[in-house]
Amino acid sequence: MLINRPPRDGRRAFVSSPDGTSIELLQHGPALAPAEPWASMPNTGSW
Repeated sequence: MLINRPPRDGRRAFVSSPDGTSIELLQHGPALAPAEPWASMPNTGSW
């Protein structure tokens, strides 16, 4: 999996599988506080 957009907002992230399938991951419940390494991780890839 490649993390295209890390969960900096504490609520969702975008990843892509080796075959190019993009997936959005959503946090259930309230957003989590921003934390490392996600807070400073840059966006990568394209979608």
